[in-house]
Amino acid sequence: MAASLSAKASELFNEPNLVHLATLMADGSSQVSPVWVEYDNGSILINTALGRIKPKNLDRDKRVALSLVDRNNAYRAVIVRGSVVEMTETGADAHIDKLAKKYLGVDSYPGRSAIEKRVIVRIQPERVSEMGLD
Repeated sequence: MAASLSAKASELFNEPNLVHLATLMADGSSQVSPVWVEYDNGSILINTALGRIKPKNLDRDKRVALSLVDRNNAYRAVIVRGSVVEMTETGADAHIDKLAKKYLGVDSYPGRSAIEKRVIVRIQPERVSEMGLD
């Protein structure tokens, strides 16, 4: 069942706050990565490269958890559980540049590799918990 973020929570997702994304390994153990993020029309978007552990895990098991802590106030946080509803290469290079602008203030993602293929991961929130956003 879909859940939505409050206006204050979505603001935190649209600021340059890092998010910790948890996926599940083949053996059921968790794997956590800090990621850049965007909130777009009810979905949470991250960007990664094919061949990395995140997309491998997400191909196998669509369930995720995310934790965002406000970079300006560690007592303001949003925790989301959800599922991946789409992974696409379409627009992924432009998307990583957009995230680089948001997080680094540069027009082009400086970590780009000619051999990697970027992918946008669209996550549908299913449960949202907020702390300190009153």
